[in-house]
Amino acid sequence: MQWVPFWPRDASVTAQSIDMLTIGELALVVVILGFVFGLMIVFGLRYRRGSSADRSHLVEKTWHWEIGWTVGSLAAFLVLFVWGANMYVWLYEPPPADLEIYVVAKQWMWKAEHPGGQREINELHVPLGKSVRLLLTSEDVVHSFFVPAFRVKHDVLPGQYETFWFKPTETGRFLLECTQYCGTQHAHMGGVIVVMPQTEYARWLTIQGVHQSLAQQGEALFRKYGCSGCHDPNSTVHAPSLAGLYGSIVHLQNGETTIADERYLRDCILLGASRILPAGYPPVMPAFAGQIGEDDLIKLVAYIQSLAQTQRASR
Repeated sequence: MQWVPFWPRDASVTAQSIDMLTIGELALVVVILGFVFGLMIVFGLRYRRGSSADRSHLVEKTWHWEIGWTVGSLAAFLVLFVWGANMYVWLYEPPPADLEIYVVAKQWMWKAEHPGGQREINELHVPLGKSVRLLLTSEDVVHSFFVPAFRVKHDVLPGQYETFWFKPTETGRFLLECTQYCGTQHAHMGGVIVVMPQTEYARWLTIQGVHQSLAQQGEALFRKYGCSGCHDPNSTVHAPSLAGLYGSIVHLQNGETTIADERYLRDCILLGASRILPAGYPPVMPAFAGQIGEDDLIKLVAYIQSLAQTQRASR
């Protein structure tokens, strides 16, 4: 759609799909409006005062036209509904990602952390043609992560993780905006998504001067906060093993099950024993809410994720 002068630039797989749905909805609305207003004009002209149109059968009625166009438009809207519902699921259930990046919103900036430990503020470098999964959270109030050229928008909430994804199809610099009013400097909370060829992106990662990955930094914090005292394999405390935990099914004390994703790990760290704990373990986990900031929490979660990856690789 780049040939349409007013059409916004599309630079991702999601943008192309959303544009097609938007065009379909717009086309259907134009057809229905044209049909209804066309009939109004035709009948208005035909049966205007003084016209010679036959008015001798005023008591006769037919429902064929009414039923026909109503059923037809309903069927078309149902097709668009199914199309849109499938796209919603596609957008909010991220596929396996080539790259996962943590993004923390704060009045009034965006902080991004790459798996290798590279950090950015108000910029986010990503490789071309790769599926990028973002893990979003806020340190203060509700923000909204919006990239117009990618047609992606997701609210960023304090106290929890939100995930969404995109796959860029063009290189360049693309505007990042906050579209949720977040304070007096809301209008200045913006940034840039920098899409680079994969070789240039790999070079950019290497020149950032980072010596430790997020997982390595998380391992140090794991020991600093005393987590290893209970969760270390050699610990005498009866606590769950974290090796292979991420992504697994956890049986809870109330009989339910859950997936040990980033949200679950975050809640366990911050809420401790007040969180529904795994079955078979005593409620002795301390709560770290107010003691661990979002930056450190991201590193701890990355470390626990790496334990699962290490265990799978060793099999």
